[in-house]
Amino acid sequence: MNLFKNFTQNPKNDILSGFTVALALIPEAVAFAFIAGIDPLVGLYGAFIMGIITALFGGRPGMISGATGAMAVVMIHMIQKGNEVGDTLINPVENLGLHWLFITLLIVGLIQASAGVFKLGKFVRLIPHSVMMGFVNGLAIVIFLSQLGLFQKNTLEGTQWISGIELYTMLSLVAVTMLIMYFLPKITTKVPAALVAIVSVALITIIGGLEVSTVGSFILDGGGEGLKGGLPVFQGQIFELLYTLEGHWGLILSTAILLAAVGLIESLMTLNLVDEITQTRGSGNRECLAQGGANFLNGLFGGMGGCAMIGQSIINVNSGGRGRLSGLIASMSLLFFILFGSNVIEQIPIAALVGVMFMVVIGTFAWSSFRILHKIPKSDAFVLITVSAITVWQDLAIAVIVGVIISALVFAWENATMIRARKRIKKDGTKVYEIWGPLFFGSIQNFNSKFDIQNDPDEIEIDFIESRVSDHSGIESIENLIQKYLSLNKKVKLTHLSPECKTLLLKANPLMKNNIKDSIDDPRYYVVTDLIDRQV
Repeated sequence: MNLFKNFTQNPKNDILSGFTVALALIPEAVAFAFIAGIDPLVGLYGAFIMGIITALFGGRPGMISGATGAMAVVMIHMIQKGNEVGDTLINPVENLGLHWLFITLLIVGLIQASAGVFKLGKFVRLIPHSVMMGFVNGLAIVIFLSQLGLFQKNTLEGTQWISGIELYTMLSLVAVTMLIMYFLPKITTKVPAALVAIVSVALITIIGGLEVSTVGSFILDGGGEGLKGGLPVFQGQIFELLYTLEGHWGLILSTAILLAAVGLIESLMTLNLVDEITQTRGSGNRECLAQGGANFLNGLFGGMGGCAMIGQSIINVNSGGRGRLSGLIASMSLLFFILFGSNVIEQIPIAALVGVMFMVVIGTFAWSSFRILHKIPKSDAFVLITVSAITVWQDLAIAVIVGVIISALVFAWENATMIRARKRIKKDGTKVYEIWGPLFFGSIQNFNSKFDIQNDPDEIEIDFIESRVSDHSGIESIENLIQKYLSLNKKVKLTHLSPECKTLLLKANPLMKNNIKDSIDDPRYYVVTDLIDRQV
């Protein structure tokens, strides 16, 4: 396997877009660290480790990974519980919750890597388009709402919305950022519009001497001490603290499973979206392996973990970053800022980054959904709206799972009502049932209702040339039907069954061989469960 396939096709675009993404990553990583209740540097280290591993080894060139809010929310309870336990120990352990997080990330990494090994990433392709559109719309709303928190400040009375000149100044800078990003691509695409906008707004505030909220003030207001830090350090002490987990392994394992699920779903959905934007195809299984490896390293080297970030990924691809080099540059730039460039980066106005993210929101939201909402089936429209709402109300993972379940139930119900049986009598008196439609767990009841077992003649033929036996429930219903006819001393012949269906019927009951009639025009289709087993 070529690990560095698609490393870069346009180095200039990848370098500039990667640098732009790094600037946008900083406040996001810091904000999500605050949400989780940990030091901002832990969030930045997490973004760096996630970014560099997935950039080099992930399944989607150009996709950006880092610390995310969806995973931060899941971590909160466990970190708080760990800190409480640390305070009650005979020898108290400071920030025990953080060490528990690192242990949990080791498990998360193993779970996600296992998903890649067992090739579970391919199942993201089964997510319906209505779920995808709902996910995109809901995430756009979430990104927008998350930016509103940057219009607040901490005061002695608590958190308050900014107002007056401060508000008007920030809105003006946000508007300037958005206008630059809108009009610059119409003039030239040689430099990323987001980068030009951030630099321009930063110069306006510095030259104009404007007092505005910056990355540095944002960190200080949140309780951090600044961006300045060193290289990530190996967290060997976490293995010495395993004794503190006695009685709490249930919390650790449940949190790990939830983090792994949220991370994989968000990453694979983002991969699908970037696939559509770039009209190329990434590897879901490879992304699972990379995400798992990155989270495992986060546990070892003190990062908060994470997954793919849709906002930063869209900034990257829209800025021309299509190769692995863009993600590598973003991660290395982030580390450079931590080590050497903190003073410069801390002067970047928050308004510029808010403006960039607002443009991401506009570009992410599927505006066409308003146009097609009344044209698509009502069930799809319901799924689209439901997934959007749950993404905002709860989180992405729950929204996608609910959307897929609703879509699957609708599909099963609609197909369950499709099965038909045409009936005719042959010259020799044999009654023929010509089955049409899929036979599976949902259509068994309708299938059984087509037969008049008591009043049928002594010889019956059931023709499956226009039917597909899709699962073991269908096979079981066929066997039960035959047994009912045989109990009345009536003969039954099955025609045009697929080879796979024949094999499974005979395996369930070898005596069924007497009821199967071979034909030279038997159909060539497969039982779904067998097909999945072959692919796996």
